[in-house]
Amino acid sequence: MRARSFVLLVLMLCGLSLLIGARQISWAQLWNFSGDAWLTLSASRLPRLAALVLSGIGLSVCGVILQHIVRNKFVEPATSGGLDAAKLGILIALTLAPGSGTAGKLLFALLFCFGTSLIFIAIVRRIRFKNTVLVPVIGLMYGGVLSAIAEFYAYHHQILQSMQGWMLGDFSKIVQGNYEIIYLILPIVLLTYLYAHRFTVLGMGEGMATSLGLNYSATVALGLILVAVTVSATVITVGAIPFIGLVIPNLVALRYGDNLGRTLPIVALGGASLLLACDILGRLIIYPFEVPIGLTAGGVGGLLFLFLIFWRNR
Repeated sequence: MRARSFVLLVLMLCGLSLLIGARQISWAQLWNFSGDAWLTLSASRLPRLAALVLSGIGLSVCGVILQHIVRNKFVEPATSGGLDAAKLGILIALTLAPGSGTAGKLLFALLFCFGTSLIFIAIVRRIRFKNTVLVPVIGLMYGGVLSAIAEFYAYHHQILQSMQGWMLGDFSKIVQGNYEIIYLILPIVLLTYLYAHRFTVLGMGEGMATSLGLNYSATVALGLILVAVTVSATVITVGAIPFIGLVIPNLVALRYGDNLGRTLPIVALGGASLLLACDILGRLIIYPFEVPIGLTAGGVGGLLFLFLIFWRNR
């Protein structure tokens, strides 16, 4: 399947996403750019579509970066503590700087995500005997500790119930005016593509990367910053969405290899396609109501995750 086929798939899923919803759209009103149909499309459906596509692209690219840094195919923000760290950062921003707005939450989430990622990499580097499955298991345990700290912090400040509501990935609340921070993913993806060759070399290991003239520490720091910004913007906008950054890079690597200069566009389009498909599935299961994207993406992604584990260890 070539990049052109992925583009057609994404366009088809985008069209379906615009058409599916509890409120039916009148095409006559759309052509006249007036009425409730146009308001629904411009204020809700199009912002939701943009958030879906950008979140899928960003999370899949994050997975690629982390997998090359850690040199493990089963690492992504959900299996390295990144999502839980961003959650903790947002909670602290809500209590320490409640008037800081979206920018303040983004800054706190970014700092916590970046700092905990450094700790995770330090832990992984100290493991002498590590296999394919051990590293993500450690990441899940690490994320569990961070999640427990976040929930205790929320319980202590009496915001646990509201936290559980807005942390579950959900695109139904996306409307014009409260999602625009997600556009930060666009420059992140551009920078990742510009540094694709360096991230590919990074995946060869510190010794090989250094011998090829790459500044290993600076490249790792850059990759972690790109991941932290993307994860923070996604969690603030739609909540936590697991497994997108894990399954798409692995499926693409099985077919096209690990040269990011060639595969990164396919990874980005694949991430957008999977998230769009999960969202459409969630809107159709109990139509006209919808299942949050965190549940559908977790279910579909979890099944694909198990398939990848069995495939690589058969």
